[in-house]
Amino acid sequence: MISARYAGVGASDQDMCINCYGNLKVFQKINEARGLSVLWCLWSMLRILFPVIAQGVWEGRILDHPIGECGFGYDPVFWVPEHNCASAELSAAVKNSLSHRGQALRSLTDLIKARELS
Repeated sequence: MISARYAGVGASDQDMCINCYGNLKVFQKINEARGLSVLWCLWSMLRILFPVIAQGVWEGRILDHPIGECGFGYDPVFWVPEHNCASAELSAAVKNSLSHRGQALRSLTDLIKARELS
């Protein structure tokens, strides 16, 4: 995971959040954030491999201080506008329904099912 290495090898979740915010303070008015996940697999049909690629995007904002106790990584500083809270304040079920990872996984599942039916 790229974000896990952003603050340096062995950095804690808190270190990553502090480092992220510290680097963004330079851009005083920019606090937009985006989570992006890409999943792929190879689908075999008649001994030919076809890539199946799915992506998920989660739009939000970067907070200037951590909020919430749930989740990991950047969840305490990722503001979710549609729920008016930080990602770390969402239940796991709600977060998974909204997150870039959940979106990518559902999309990949749908693409695989569509290939199975064709």
